[in-house]
Amino acid sequence: MRPDTEERVTATPPAHARSGQGLRATNQRFFDDLWREARLIGPDRFNTWPLVRDLAAGAAERLEVAPGLRPRLPIAGTSFVDISPPAVACLRRHGGHAVRGSITALPFPDRHFALVAALDIVEHVDDDDRALAELARVAAPGATILLSIPLHPDRWTTLDELVGHCRRYEPEHLLALLAAHGLVVERTAEHSMQPKSSRLVDYGMWHLVHRRGVAIWWYNHVFMPLALRFERKLALRHGLVDLARADEILIVCRRGG
Repeated sequence: MRPDTEERVTATPPAHARSGQGLRATNQRFFDDLWREARLIGPDRFNTWPLVRDLAAGAAERLEVAPGLRPRLPIAGTSFVDISPPAVACLRRHGGHAVRGSITALPFPDRHFALVAALDIVEHVDDDDRALAELARVAAPGATILLSIPLHPDRWTTLDELVGHCRRYEPEHLLALLAAHGLVVERTAEHSMQPKSSRLVDYGMWHLVHRRGVAIWWYNHVFMPLALRFERKLALRHGLVDLARADEILIVCRRGG
């Protein structure tokens, strides 16, 4: 374990993946509360935008799964699926084709999309094998699939628990899971907006538990704008980044034919 992460492991990772209605309810409550008080942030504000802009230019049919009010794909003309009614309503108002639904049962035909994004979502799902199967199913042969996924179960924190994560991934297991669904890793980058400061994380977690409304207001109006302002340029590389170092990675996959 890296020294700068040792203090941040303040919760024990689950002995087995949390599952069923309890996990879904945790996710539903957290994100409904979060998006109900939030403003939509356009995709051009994030460090993924240069990558996404180039990919979207050649992809008429696009899908983003569970973006909330932080979509990374262009909103107009993109299909969105989210479990949160406040997020779906807001995306529709801004020109997106948004519907309520789950990543494990996507309401779209096979081989339909040239570009699919599912950022910070697979780790929330009980049946991640089913989730990846659905992403592969709706992606056309040769389509690009963007994923961002947290790594290393031994770096589990109270934040993972509170926001409804089901797991963190051992890198070898994650790569085997992607390959099993015909997803070929082309490029990767380190990718995380979680604060490095253990004290800041602990402070935020205490307020989310004991003063939820105040914490969500500060997140939406102060911490998120600051994170965007100081977000580093996305450093993509062909193949794999140093997986032992990375807490979370962005993966650019190609759907095999």
